[in-house]
Amino acid sequence: MSEYDRVRTGKLVLKGEKQRSKKRKHKSEKTKDLPKIDTKDIAEHGNWWKITTIEEINGPIAIEFGEQTYIKALDNGLFTLGAPHDQGDSPAPEEILTAVPISERKVALKSGYGKYLKVEKNGIVTGRSDAIGAMEQWEPVFQDGKMALQACTDCFMSVDEEEDTVVAISKTAGKDQIMQMRSQTVKTINPYKDVPQEEQGSVKQIEINYVKKFQKFQDKRLRINKEDTKELEVAKSSGTFHETLLDRRSKMKADRYCK
Repeated sequence: MSEYDRVRTGKLVLKGEKQRSKKRKHKSEKTKDLPKIDTKDIAEHGNWWKITTIEEINGPIAIEFGEQTYIKALDNGLFTLGAPHDQGDSPAPEEILTAVPISERKVALKSGYGKYLKVEKNGIVTGRSDAIGAMEQWEPVFQDGKMALQACTDCFMSVDEEEDTVVAISKTAGKDQIMQMRSQTVKTINPYKDVPQEEQGSVKQIEINYVKKFQKFQDKRLRINKEDTKELEVAKSSGTFHETLLDRRSKMKADRYCK
């Protein structure tokens, strides 16, 4: 299946809410904002966890409105809200969509019938498109633990209970437009996410990376210090890693920063 990598975090405007001024937080308070895994919520939804960040939109997803109810694809290309699930039940096959990446801000959604979701002129959401165009692009928006899904018309997805259809007709995200997007994809953590490219790998590999970055290659040869790399291990733990790297490179007399 195609995977959706990233979408933009944007401003979610809620009806009746006033803007609040931002307050500077003390360092000790920052830990309070770290995400916590709600194992009870996951168990109640059949191991489908709630997506809370743009990085987590990946693989098969389900869109939940209310509690234990998901939008459901019909064979006529329309969508409705499925029947409530019991605790511990996962979404039904017709309630599972596939997210397809478009850009850093946009995503396309494909139903189990292999058709892409779009908004018709009357605001009704249908799944009848064979290809992705402007009308089939959606933008997930997150704010304060809440989520809404914005269509290309700048309207947010919701469920019309009177007509029993899924629509996108409101340009403001109120309580009827707030949803949960859930995923069953296994979460993976990249340990090198915030580490510069040249500092990834073992200490030996890091030294080679820096040599490649700064060394002059008049004779096309890579000059690596042949001394034991144990001192690099010690320096890394003591906080003098970069100074030690610089000293080792200076001994080779081929580095433009180590003359």
